[in-house]
Amino acid sequence: MVTALAVEPVDGPDVLGRGRADGATLAVLFVMALLLIPARLVIKGLPLSLTPASLFSLLAGMCWMCATFTTTLGAAKGRTPARTALFVYTTATLATYGVASYGFLPADELRLADHALVLIIANVGIALAVCDGVRGADRLDFVLKAVVVCGAVIAVIAVFQFAVGLDLTRYLELPGLRYSTEGSMVEIRDSLRRVAATATHPIEFGVLSSMLLPLAAHYGFQARERAEPTVRWWVCTGLIGAGLMFSVSRSAVLGAGVVAAVLLSGWPGRRRARALSVAAVFLVLMKVLVPGLLGTFYGLFANFGTDNSVLYRTNDYSIAIAEIARHPWLGRGIGTWYAPKYIVFDNQYILTVVETGVIGVTVFAAVFLAGAYSALRARYLSGNPGRRDLGLTLAACLLVPLVGSATFDLLAFPMVTGVSFLLIGAAGSLLRTSREEAGTVSGRNLLETPDRHGSETPGRPGEAG
Repeated sequence: MVTALAVEPVDGPDVLGRGRADGATLAVLFVMALLLIPARLVIKGLPLSLTPASLFSLLAGMCWMCATFTTTLGAAKGRTPARTALFVYTTATLATYGVASYGFLPADELRLADHALVLIIANVGIALAVCDGVRGADRLDFVLKAVVVCGAVIAVIAVFQFAVGLDLTRYLELPGLRYSTEGSMVEIRDSLRRVAATATHPIEFGVLSSMLLPLAAHYGFQARERAEPTVRWWVCTGLIGAGLMFSVSRSAVLGAGVVAAVLLSGWPGRRRARALSVAAVFLVLMKVLVPGLLGTFYGLFANFGTDNSVLYRTNDYSIAIAEIARHPWLGRGIGTWYAPKYIVFDNQYILTVVETGVIGVTVFAAVFLAGAYSALRARYLSGNPGRRDLGLTLAACLLVPLVGSATFDLLAFPMVTGVSFLLIGAAGSLLRTSREEAGTVSGRNLLETPDRHGSETPGRPGEAG
């Protein structure tokens, strides 16, 4: 058994036991597998199409479950809004799956329902492993910095795809893996290359970039305020920003707009002015270096009412309404509405209400709202400026998939879904840390360990869940 959640709490800021793996270790391995390995590469020989990242997230969920049953492996105990929302989401999903599979389902739909259930359990597993297994701000920073660095690496891949049409992912052949789909990750829109890096589609890559951009900027600002080297983080920020532009995605711009609205409302005036100045310079550079790019983005929104992709998204409303009326509460079953058998809903909310009903779509949105609330609550409780800024940043990141789900079927894209659930767990972990620092943890310390006489001895500071 991998005791990846094992933590040896020590006095002082270092919460990780010397030389021992913890939840952050598994989370970083998951991030590397999720972002650096092309999402189209799946494991050979399995009846279900699972990526290495899904395997890591299932392992993380198993470790979380084992650690939850003990008081010696360092996993946090007790409720948080994020953890409660994940529990409700899982319960609703299982109810939908049970009702759908209890009745008759065609063999193809039942097989896809099984696959969808495994992926949902995997995503919830990594979220819980981060929420309860990443203990302390230093370990959380370790995970989130890994997310930023990996995001910058795949942005470099996107730059090559956009600038010279070179898809580096085609040269990545790993033993034990196979490509689930063929074809290039480079598309053309208005004579411009539209790239996906290691993601499955440019929309996914663009939305992912809009989620990672505020995290990169956060560590750039924090390094500056701590008088630490800042160049590396601003390089990451620039690369991720370029990747967002090179996706040529309307959803990515909407996500960036949501992020900007949240951050600008919470940042101090000096940082707000600096960020707006940098954004203006960045856009000027994009206009000079890539003529026509900004005009293409302008056209995506100026022609919104006549855009074929928008009209396609709205023409399926009548079909969705009729299907929802047949199964209003728990839906027809997760994963059972798929192309080419059925029309594609480029809207995760519509697809979710069709597959899981009103209950399912409500808890789906609640998971992201609970994550954003956890992050903002951590910001409120913490007296540390860095933690407060991270809380605001995570809240901004988690609103991106909430808004993006209205423009594309988010759960069909493994990379952006995996990062979304990881950030939900990160928000829960940050809230636990802020509660411990503020001394507001309620209830008995569930990490108390019995002494040799059988009585309970309170754990050391920082062990409370």
